[in-house]
Amino acid sequence: MNITMRQLRLFLALAGSGSVSGAARRLHVTQPTASMQFREMTESVGTPLYELVSRRVQLTDAGRELARTAQSMLDEWEGFTQRIDAMKGLDRGRLKVAVVSTAEYFVPRLLGRYCQRHPGIEISLEVLNRDGVVQRMRDNLDDLYVMSMPPRDIDIDDTILMPNPLVLIAHASHPLAHRRDIPMRALRQERFIVREKGSGTRMATDLHLRQARFSPGLLLELGSNEAIREAVRGKLGVAVLSAHALVGGHVSRDLSMLDVAGFPIQSQWHLVTRKGKRLSPIAASFQEHLLAEVSSLKLPASAAPVTGGAVADRLVGRISSVPRAFSGGSDRSRSSRPARAPRKAQSR
Repeated sequence: MNITMRQLRLFLALAGSGSVSGAARRLHVTQPTASMQFREMTESVGTPLYELVSRRVQLTDAGRELARTAQSMLDEWEGFTQRIDAMKGLDRGRLKVAVVSTAEYFVPRLLGRYCQRHPGIEISLEVLNRDGVVQRMRDNLDDLYVMSMPPRDIDIDDTILMPNPLVLIAHASHPLAHRRDIPMRALRQERFIVREKGSGTRMATDLHLRQARFSPGLLLELGSNEAIREAVRGKLGVAVLSAHALVGGHVSRDLSMLDVAGFPIQSQWHLVTRKGKRLSPIAASFQEHLLAEVSSLKLPASAAPVTGGAVADRLVGRISSVPRAFSGGSDRSRSSRPARAPRKAQSR
């Protein structure tokens, strides 16, 4: 076979965009040029790589295998070029990170600090729901992943990044907002506003409620933290949200955390990589940066009861210690460890 690196990049663009025209736009070539390149690749492989279904490109089994191989080859080449640049004293390259939607409240800040130290690095940050991040992990598309519920059916290296307490909130005028030590049974008539199925917050909430043998009377599913906050402000019910979604400019005086038995739900943020994946120098450097910087992030003082004050009054906590390693049960595909203070990364 005789396939060039540029053709491999073009084929990955085809797989990502789902159309020849989309792939051509991504690599700044004309559509006829792209079509010719795809014909040459198909002839070189000797079997169809894709087919058109309802005007959209669908990869064949051979096409999917080529896409996986191309991604692996280009990742290795990117790592090689970064290592050579490091030998030359240069600080440039590409970093690819995928995070679940709730992590958008803190990961961009940490990325910003890293980019200030390494201004020549190109960043690709994908923000998706958990299912989207897991699929990218299966396809080995990124260097690092940040999520609260890592998959158990993929071989991964898993480092606990920091706590992710899930708090129960209501409108400040709610009758329970001024009560303490509220039993779960007091919420049986409440409408629970929750994230969509498949999100990490929803999975943790469902598991917690099952373990508490509690079944909400009514559910309202919404697809974003912003929509859930607005629904609570509209007095549509109570909601379970990550404390990170209530930090900074995302809170107001009309929201209160409820002091309900079993809350906050103790969850963790995880920094995940595919097991056996050799990180590029830039990805390894950013991994160390994340582990060193998370202690500077503010969180609600969730251990203390809230007696009816607004959520904003409780957002004064600071992460001061690293939690114990997440227990992955008997799942041997996981390698989970607590975050540690790494050595200082060299900034060239």
